[in-house]
Amino acid sequence: MDKILEGVRNLKKILKVEQIQKFYGNKDNLTKAIDDISFDVEEGEFIGIMGASGSGKTTLLNCISTIDTVSAGHIYLENQDITEIKEDDIAQFRRKNLGFIFQDFNLLDTLTIEENIALILTINQVPEKEIDTRILEIAKKLGIEEILNKYPYQVSGGQKQRCAACRAIVNNPKIILADEPTGSLDSKSARQLLEIMEDMNQNMKATILMVTHDPVSASYCNKILFLKDGKIFNKIQKGEKTRKDFYHEILDVLALLGGEQNDVR
Repeated sequence: MDKILEGVRNLKKILKVEQIQKFYGNKDNLTKAIDDISFDVEEGEFIGIMGASGSGKTTLLNCISTIDTVSAGHIYLENQDITEIKEDDIAQFRRKNLGFIFQDFNLLDTLTIEENIALILTINQVPEKEIDTRILEIAKKLGIEEILNKYPYQVSGGQKQRCAACRAIVNNPKIILADEPTGSLDSKSARQLLEIMEDMNQNMKATILMVTHDPVSASYCNKILFLKDGKIFNKIQKGEKTRKDFYHEILDVLALLGGEQNDVR
């Protein structure tokens, strides 16, 4: 029991979202996209954010990523209040602390796969030898070492998304943010990417926050936050459940939200 309690005490909170609110519009036509949301993310967690269209899930991710700003409240990455970062310092903050996996890959067609992955390291002035070593190590883990010299237009959608995953983790970010990462993939490529993200979380200790509408994708996470009308409607944890059992628990909550349902395989 003492060892269990010690393990709980030693869990490191990497992200703290504290009573944030986000308004759009003006006083005559005001929309509250986020309404007093608070939660913590511990290092090594894989958290899904779900909710119907307009529930605030993408706005929440945008505020955490500093793409958008909060109207009230605070967001802390480790001990840094990211809501207080000056505009001139935001780009540097993202490069050093955040990894991104987008639905549309965001790869540059004029650069090879390796150059796309290396870009963030080059900007951060990592030595060239270290860049090569780090890229090859992660590319092998993600199964893309043989396409590093190809250009994005020469590889499949699944391979592009693996490249995006490699780029997201190569700089050892404190947290990886994924916005509907499987949205443009077929079911096979989507499953492969989710398995990669699961492996990144379990074996590379990556902390991941993923927005998704898909319960199959969400079943790969170990915790889900459900949003409704800008508030946290429910939270569930996978714990010792199988992915299939967790999937059905996700469906039970989505049924109350009017969410979509797919078959888990």
